[in-house]
Amino acid sequence: MQNGRTSTRRPQPAGSFAARSRPERTNTNAVRLPSNRFQSAQRSYERYLSLAQDEARSGNIVGAENYYQHAEHYFRLMSANRAET
Repeated sequence: MQNGRTSTRRPQPAGSFAARSRPERTNTNAVRLPSNRFQSAQRSYERYLSLAQDEARSGNIVGAENYYQHAEHYFRLMSANRAET
């Protein structure tokens, strides 16, 4: 309240805040079906490797290196998944 103005807002009852809070969201990770991590990692590896090769052909060495690093990450995931089985 500034300059003598009065507030037109009424105080809310104690339990009313919970009713106005955000609606409950479902956890999408819990709903997902189990996927084959190896195939997913392999697809990502192939995609990033292809992107890296395209960038290298176009002369963008920095972009190619970035994609190669992403591909290497997925290659390591595939290796780890193979070691688990």
